[in-house]
Amino acid sequence: MIPPNPPKPGGVRRFSKNLSFWLILALVPIVLLQFVAGGAEQVVEIDASAYYAQLDADNIAKVTVVGGKEITGEFKNRFLVKTVAVKSFKTLLPIANNPEDMKRLEAKGVAIRAAEPRPSLFGVLVSLLPWILILGIWFFLFRQMQAGGNKAFSFGKSKAKLLTGDTPKVTFADVAGADEAKVELHEIIEFLRDPQKFTKLGGRLPKGALLVGPPGTGKTLLARAVAGEAGRPFFSMSGSDFVEMFVGVGASRVRDLFEQGKASAPCIIFIDEIDAVGRHRGAGLGGGHDEREQTLNQLLVEMDGFESNEGVILIAATNRPDVLDPALLRPGRFDRQIVVDSPDLRGREGILKVHVRNKPLAEDVDIHRLARGTPGMAGADLANLVNEAALLAARRGHDKIYMVDFEDAKDRVMLGAERKSLVMREEERRLTAFHEAGHAVCAIRVKGNDPLHKVTIVPRGRALGLAFTLPEDDRVSVTREQIEARLVMAYGGRVSEELIFGRLRVTTGAASDIQQATGIARRYVSQWGLSDAIGPILVGDNEQEVFLGRELTSRRTVSERTAQQVDDEVSRVISEAYNRAMDTVTTHRDLLERIAAALLERETLTRDDIAVLERGETLPPRIEPPTTLASAVPAATVEPRRVPPLLSGAEPATA
Repeated sequence: MIPPNPPKPGGVRRFSKNLSFWLILALVPIVLLQFVAGGAEQVVEIDASAYYAQLDADNIAKVTVVGGKEITGEFKNRFLVKTVAVKSFKTLLPIANNPEDMKRLEAKGVAIRAAEPRPSLFGVLVSLLPWILILGIWFFLFRQMQAGGNKAFSFGKSKAKLLTGDTPKVTFADVAGADEAKVELHEIIEFLRDPQKFTKLGGRLPKGALLVGPPGTGKTLLARAVAGEAGRPFFSMSGSDFVEMFVGVGASRVRDLFEQGKASAPCIIFIDEIDAVGRHRGAGLGGGHDEREQTLNQLLVEMDGFESNEGVILIAATNRPDVLDPALLRPGRFDRQIVVDSPDLRGREGILKVHVRNKPLAEDVDIHRLARGTPGMAGADLANLVNEAALLAARRGHDKIYMVDFEDAKDRVMLGAERKSLVMREEERRLTAFHEAGHAVCAIRVKGNDPLHKVTIVPRGRALGLAFTLPEDDRVSVTREQIEARLVMAYGGRVSEELIFGRLRVTTGAASDIQQATGIARRYVSQWGLSDAIGPILVGDNEQEVFLGRELTSRRTVSERTAQQVDDEVSRVISEAYNRAMDTVTTHRDLLERIAAALLERETLTRDDIAVLERGETLPPRIEPPTTLASAVPAATVEPRRVPPLLSGAEPATA
């Protein structure tokens, strides 16, 4: 959503200046050497025979022996070499350190001087290279420090991204299902647009707003919508961007972030996942974290310290408000805490309409029905559902997205993908069908259960079969009748296996049902106070791990006698649910067999199919959505489902 940084003005000119500096730095020693060499007398190299001839003619005034082999010197009278009269010469002796050569020079009275070999130009450059690099690096760092560069020494700078006017805008029209949050944030936008409207009555610009809610509910999307609606500079940053391995870097970034905000005021600063830096100070098994606590202290000072940050509004988002430091949550820092919860039925319908408005939909798509069938889903889940439906329709070759695509995509998101590679024997398949039919019968015939939505024996995820219900509307509390009915439905699959196949052929397929029912029964007794024997008190667990200050301790919360009573009550509640499930399945065995037979034939039954079977009627044939000719799959390439033996380790069925 944030465009790449535009090219900085003068970037090419700055690059040319840097390149020119490095070239000059490299050419300086070469020019100096050439200047020194060019200012001296021209030295001509002669062969050894010419040297000995001039020595015998007593025409050599002085010599310098370099390394015992090379001789440089001057003639008494200029010597003609290739039509050029030279004064200085250089030659190489055939034998190094030859005593006879020294005797001949002494006999002629030539002044002799010894010298070490001089380095070549290449050697000089190699020896100067480390100093050139050190000088260049020092100069580069010095310029970066002066200019406040974004590379060297920039780890103390803010990493916030600035949303400019040419950024694609997200407005409140793109956000649905959070009407209360939009109202709260709209007032902040009005503060930014027309602060005089509120300050003339003594109102004060809010310092910050904290968006609190589960993951995927649209907190970050709301912040981006605020930026799009306000038309003001918007700095976006993550809480983890403050924390580094160096102590003090996070505090420096906080200071730099608010300095940028003050320079662009009025503006909005958005910090996503603020719990990464705003955790309670001094908490944790290892004590505090110096870097995080210093960063938090600096953030507290910047938000409400001695200096005022007029015109800078901080918006933060988190899904863990319980771990935030109390000093961060007080008024004057975060004046408002805006709850962005999971959307209700109307909110889910609005979110779905936002995500499907640019997609071709078939006439049978019912957005209201789809919203009713997705309770508890957040905005991110609904966006994923619509995307999965579009992908599924494309794979099937549909020219539009049909309701069956949405239903299958919903099953994929909520239950997992179909495991078509897992094949079962006919005996195992029949057992799975009766197991799921038992769940379906208990869901239909026991008062208090939600309407049965779908029953299938197609393996999904870790389950080999599923029977699940969906509430008619959103629910914030559950009654005792509904809890007991849910326990009966959980044991419907197990009692169906026992009734049809006998106790010796009962399988382990009800393991997850038993685990789920046991958890519900324990909360029924110990947390919800619904047991007549225990009473309406909170019993909890026998032992709890409690964090007190800086140590983790465990303490007993109930006596042994009370714990035994809780276990007895849990066993009683489960036994009553099991017996009710057995009575229900036995009484409605004919419906059980009809549902199981339909599952063996079709593998998946919808709510309408169950209603037809409940009336004792025959299921009508299914109508498949049309496909486009270009993308339709040839019939010869479609393989029927096979029914080989059950894979080892797989559970026969689960609800």
